[in-house]
Amino acid sequence: MGKKHKDHSAEISAADRPAKLDRKTYEKEIARLQAELAHLQAWVKHSGARIVVIFEGRDAAGKGGLIKRITEKVSPRVFRVVALPAPSDREKSQVFMQRYITQLPAAGEIVIFDRSWYNRPGVERVMGFTEEAEVGRFLEGLPQLEAWLVGSGVILLKYFLDVSEEEQERRFRQRVEDPVRQWKLSPMDVESYRRWWDYTAAYSEMIRMTDTEVAPWWMIESSDKKRARINAITHLLASIPYEKVKFKKPDFGKRQARPKGFDKEIAFRNVVPDVTGGLVAT
Repeated sequence: MGKKHKDHSAEISAADRPAKLDRKTYEKEIARLQAELAHLQAWVKHSGARIVVIFEGRDAAGKGGLIKRITEKVSPRVFRVVALPAPSDREKSQVFMQRYITQLPAAGEIVIFDRSWYNRPGVERVMGFTEEAEVGRFLEGLPQLEAWLVGSGVILLKYFLDVSEEEQERRFRQRVEDPVRQWKLSPMDVESYRRWWDYTAAYSEMIRMTDTEVAPWWMIESSDKKRARINAITHLLASIPYEKVKFKKPDFGKRQARPKGFDKEIAFRNVVPDVTGGLVAT
């Protein structure tokens, strides 16, 4: 049976939240955690572990930024991010889970789902893309499917990023004003702004029915993105029983000498101009 959950975003008032984390402290801790993620990567490759990490949550809750911090210092061949687009006509005719199953990790891989099969009881349900009866059947069967994944040796971690109404609106309006963020504002974001309580109801039932002992949900309070990233990565690392694998330093040997009479220098027809001469350090 899933456990009942409260609406944490309503419980945590602005006065109750800790002060925003300063950048210097944040960057120092993120650097330390990213070094640990590199150790995790080495262990996953060495042990052949298979790990699935699901990130769901409110729109503008910071999933993309968190995933970027997790993956920016590690190999994309080990940490593979899956953010599936809308299904094609062919995929619409398949069993719903089919295109997600094909993305599951092989030995030595960590697959991070930037939204996952929980699209069905979330955005698809709220937007009316899926019939209610189908959503109900899906939610009833999902705990068994996830139990099967865990039973087959997959480490499954599920995170839900929550953010207050006020902070979500601030971030949406920031996207409107900032040209480099406007691409983040989709029609679905606008609908999620309008339908806050429809999404609250959908997410509440989703978590109630799929939060199990075998595959629990973990809520990340993400009104402060810096704290959210540190808390999430720390928890992820603590949830995986990895060990540090000793790094074998390679022997580079001696670089070959230039052959006598060698005149095969690389000759480029075009060189990118250096425009940095006039830049002033600040």
